Amino acid sequence: MEVKRIGVVGAGQMGSGIAQVAASAGYEVVLVDVAESFLERGLAAIRRSLGKFLEKGKIAQEAHDEALGRIRTSLSLEDLKDADLIVEAIVEDEGEKRRLFERLGALAKPEAILASNTSSIPITALARYSGRPERFIGMHFFNPVPLMQLVEVIRGELTSEATRDVVVEVARRMGKTPLEVQDYPGFISNRLLMPMINEAIEALREGVATKEAIDGIMRLGMNHPMGPLELADFIGLDTCLAIMEVLHRGFGDDKYRPSPLLRRMVQAGLLGRKAGRGFYTYDEKGNKVG
Repeated sequence: MEVKRIGVVGAGQMGSGIAQVAASAGYEVVLVDVAESFLERGLAAIRRSLGKFLEKGKIAQEAHDEALGRIRTSLSLEDLKDADLIVEAIVEDEGEKRRLFERLGALAKPEAILASNTSSIPITALARYSGRPERFIGMHFFNPVPLMQLVEVIRGELTSEATRDVVVEVARRMGKTPLEVQDYPGFISNRLLMPMINEAIEALREGVATKEAIDGIMRLGMNHPMGPLELADFIGLDTCLAIMEVLHRGFGDDKYRPSPLLRRMVQAGLLGRKAGRGFYTYDEKGNKVG
């Protein structure tokens, strides 16, 4: 099938980024969320991002205007009935995703493909909730979506090859590099990344080194662009905890047990950059200040 219209559910960092790259690739986009304020914030983020590309000469004014013109917003999932591909980018919670996909599976047209941007939840389970497992797939983008090249493509147990082929082509049209992985907890990216972040948090809890030293060692010694504790703040500590819990349950191995410090910080609301405070503190624009 040819994809012309893409629905995106969730107007947060990931959803707004997905909507932007889809619109920039020429797709008509409907961005859906539960509150007008969330949609306004998502559109503001898209305008800022496209504005930066325009200022740097990476896109022309015409491309900027056309991309914005292809995006419309809605508070109703019913407006996704004509979408060819619907990408979910809501909170990393299996119960919430289940309720959403049960609704999307019932209202989307029969030939539509449903995709999840989940970073860890099994695609096979989400596919079952949708009632259309052959036309369900994982499409894991990375933050910030307009800049990051990778899309992990994850087939569930019953995902058809045709569905995989369509999604791979869509990702390429968006300017991304799609890489296929199997449906195991954490896929590849978070199976490798999150235990590293969790171990950095444990090292901090044990007093092995300061947060600045831990991050500095990984930046300077391993050539990482961002240290693991700062990266955890960027991702969101609640998301890191949710992924570690999925890994721990999925593999049944205590090497994936979340650090007690990570759990305490989430309980305290110290969620990282989006909350203004995590391992570091941030101003209202998300810049690190301490």
